[in-house]
Amino acid sequence: METNLTELESRIGYSFKDKTLLVKALTHSSYANEKKLGKGGCNERLEFLGDAVLELISSHFLFEKYPKLPEGELTKKRASLVCEPSLAFCARDFELPKYLLLGRGEELTGGRNRDSIVSDATEALLGAIYLDGGFANAKEFVLDFILNDLEHKQLFYDSKTILQEIVQENLSHGVEYRLVGESGPDHNKSFTVEVLVNDQVMGQGTGHTKKAAEQAAAYEAIRKLRK
Repeated sequence: METNLTELESRIGYSFKDKTLLVKALTHSSYANEKKLGKGGCNERLEFLGDAVLELISSHFLFEKYPKLPEGELTKKRASLVCEPSLAFCARDFELPKYLLLGRGEELTGGRNRDSIVSDATEALLGAIYLDGGFANAKEFVLDFILNDLEHKQLFYDSKTILQEIVQENLSHGVEYRLVGESGPDHNKSFTVEVLVNDQVMGQGTGHTKKAAEQAAAYEAIRKLRK
């Protein structure tokens, strides 16, 4: 475990003074229950703290970046950037899922790939960095791994909305999503969806949920339409 911790610290560019904080950030409740660590032995309290830290940092970042946007639009932008799928996507960039401590049942049912578990652990890790290294280090982590490559992430996570707006602007008939494939066991399914614009297939996407597959299909369609 020690080697794994050092490896993860190297990936995120932050070395913990108190390693127990890092271990706790990686500990899912299923593992804590299995090992009889008690309610305080899992990452839920750190997740609570990390969520608040993330909201402040992302709010300040967007406030500065978009000086003319009204409150409602800023709220929508923040919601799309720090939502569950977005945080899980960011965490997979530095391979956080492979370091998580999960109970046997959770492991067997695909918990390591579940967006909810991975995004919660990302917030817990942020909470741990904040406690261990203060606000400046927490902010650096968020800017490096969550609010980086903003244009691409926004396009991807808002792709269904953006595609709908493009189609409406061009007075087209509409957008339709069609499920064309489904594979894998119930706990770890993969869905493939096509998106049609004016009854013509414009994109295809795959994801662990139908919504994620639709977003991926819409993203491909936008890229095609913009060309």
